[in-house]
Amino acid sequence: MVADAQNPLRGILFKVISVVIFVAMQVCIKSAGTGIPAGQITFYRSAFGIVPIVLYLSVLGQLWPAFHTSSIFGHFKRGVLGIMSMAFGFYGLIHLPLPEAIAIGYAGPLMAVVFAALILKETVRVYRWTAVLIGIVGVLVVSWPKLTLLRDGGFASEQALGAIAVLCAAVLAGLAMVQVRQLVQTEKTATIVLYFSLTGALLSLASLPFGWVSLPWSSFLLLIAAGLCGGVAQIFLTESYRFADVSTVAPFDYTSIILGIAVSYLMFADVPTATTLIGTAITVSAGIFIIYREHRLGLERKAARRASSTAN
Repeated sequence: MVADAQNPLRGILFKVISVVIFVAMQVCIKSAGTGIPAGQITFYRSAFGIVPIVLYLSVLGQLWPAFHTSSIFGHFKRGVLGIMSMAFGFYGLIHLPLPEAIAIGYAGPLMAVVFAALILKETVRVYRWTAVLIGIVGVLVVSWPKLTLLRDGGFASEQALGAIAVLCAAVLAGLAMVQVRQLVQTEKTATIVLYFSLTGALLSLASLPFGWVSLPWSSFLLLIAAGLCGGVAQIFLTESYRFADVSTVAPFDYTSIILGIAVSYLMFADVPTATTLIGTAITVSAGIFIIYREHRLGLERKAARRASSTAN
């Protein structure tokens, strides 16, 4: 299918659909229960996420070409980082209210900016650094009430560990994003998605000897549904970038917090705290500013290229 960047409304629609399905995936995982090891959850998410992706690539006639790669080690590194991030994130999702887990997870794109500067040597100017620092402050506003519970025991300490786990997931997600930026220089999107799913299933299966639990049918079906939702959401996310620029659709990631608050209240009776709402507003504002700056810089680069070609 040829990309069509002239249909932004379709791109936005696909992005919002992907966000809704990703939230449904998180709800399935949270509803499955608290006693399931993160590695076991990660396996179901990865293994059953492969199913819709394989079907999608088969319909497009891109399945076998997607297996061709010139950077198998790069895919392995991306898989390790992504699966570790996923496992930490799922642990935090189980032990935190859904809106807080989502809000703390917003630190991932902020960390990607930091790692892109440190690892890829990308130029990050004062505006983006300022936005990153403000965004991290917002994440800390959400996290801090949980982190101060470490001195307590029982459920309180579980929530603190959950917050730490989601923060670790965000750091690893930032590193994974940097690895993806390196992979896209030589690899097709379908190849990256397929190898991540395959690597994730194999790596998470290695956690089997470390204490998987026997699942009741309800949890088993919920985890299968979570995997299928994850795969379908990935397809819609990929398709959204066929019809609109990244800077156009990226802000709609933040609709997940609205859905998370609504679903968490209706299904789990979780009422967001004032610190969660304030911290989320700070982080979202910083994230949108970074996206805006990227968009402006992109326009400036295009204008400079046009001017250069005209002069020649």
